[in-house]
Formats: sequence, C-alpha cells, structure tokens
Amino acid sequence: MALKEQIQNDLKAALLGGDRFAGETLRGLKAAILNEEVAQGKRDEGLEDADIEKIVAREVKKRQESATLYEDNGRAESAADERREAEIISAYLPQQLSETEIQEVVTTTIDEMGATGMQSMGMVIGAVKQKVGNTADGATVARLVKQALAEQLT
Repeated sequence: MALKEQIQNDLKAALLGGDRFAGETLRGLKAAILNEEVAQGKRDEGLEDADIEKIVAREVKKRQESATLYEDNGRAESAADERREAEIISAYLPQQLSETEIQEVVTTTIDEMGATGMQSMGMVIGAVKQKVGNTADGATVARLVKQALAEQLT
C-alpha cells in the first residue's frame, strides 16, 4: 500500500475511533503532502513514497524543534503535544539507523571517496545522505562526518 493511502486510512481510523488528536495530526500531515504536490505540479499523479518520506521527516523535525522552543519558554504542556504529534508522524518514516550503523556508512564513504580534511565535508555528507536516504537524520550524519574528518587530522 502506498504511504499516502496508509496515512489516509490511519486518518479515517483515528477519526472513527474517536482519537481527535491523532486525527488532527494526520490531517495536518496530509495538508503538508498536498501543499508539496501542488508546489511540484504533481497534484493529479501524486508524489512518490520517497518524496512523502522526506515531507514526513521535515514535519517530524518541525515538531521536535517546536517542542524544544516550548520547553525553553516554560510551556511544558505545549511541548508535550508537539512531541506526541512527532511520535504519531514518525510512524510513517522507515526504520532509522543507529549511530553505529551511520558511522559505518560514513567511514566506508570517506574511504571510497578518499576524502581528507574538512574541505571535503559537504561532498561526504551528500554521498552518505544519498546512501542512507530517509533512514538517518541529516544533522546526525553531518555531526558524524565532521567527527570522522576531524579525527583524520589528529
């Protein structure tokens, strides 16, 4: 089943089951997908699952950043709601790689590219992201690449 259909079916189930919070969260996710379809001119044919996964990852990241801001401003209840939304939405992401698995991909990629020094950091990050797709957070990939390249220099 396509990811968009899965989200639609889960939205229906949440609303019929009386879970208004999950229903509203999934409705917002559907709206984000629709906005991207319109922006890309693919309203009729829809987006590929990989593109939808990118939207889902972006929406999860938004919720996590909002939760952090709410916590920093002493609004724990709003932060908890954002974290619940992020948890509901993240169910549509592929299984995330552990830091160890990402580190292995980073090391392999650096070796394959023969990358040395910080000047090649952008190319390595791009190559790693292409290999891992939506199974790893971009910030984690960037941090691990930076660490690996810095260790080469010492």
